Amino acid sequence: MDIHQILKCLPHRYPILLVDRVLDIEKGKRIRALKNVSINEPVFLGHFPHRPVFPGVMILEAMAQAATLLAVGSSEVVLDETTVVYFAGIDGARFKRPVEPGDQLILDVTLDRAKAGIYKFTGKAYVGEELAAEAQLMSTMRRIAP
Repeated sequence: MDIHQILKCLPHRYPILLVDRVLDIEKGKRIRALKNVSINEPVFLGHFPHRPVFPGVMILEAMAQAATLLAVGSSEVVLDETTVVYFAGIDGARFKRPVEPGDQLILDVTLDRAKAGIYKFTGKAYVGEELAAEAQLMSTMRRIAP
């Protein structure tokens, strides 16, 4: 899945769109996606100017966006202006190494459970072979009034 397909599935846009490419997806099971971390990211203006580190919350958001792509790819629901996916919860977030400009985050998310519009995932973010972050994520899909 390239950026054009991602833009059709996610409502996010610059500067909060945090998935650049889907490397692999197994419907209903797992997704591997890529986030290129560039020094041009607006967040680096303040985090931190003399030692830029990609914020942990942005890594979690990138995992959540990859999870959304998996949820959408695993359901019959088509995301449009009447459907939204909400990030509903996070547990056990752990950060193992700093993520810096020039790194490529590999987002590895597995679907643990989907029931009644509630999705539970295990997310891991790697830089190369090294684990950078991990968390349990939860999201929900809801219809909204147009």
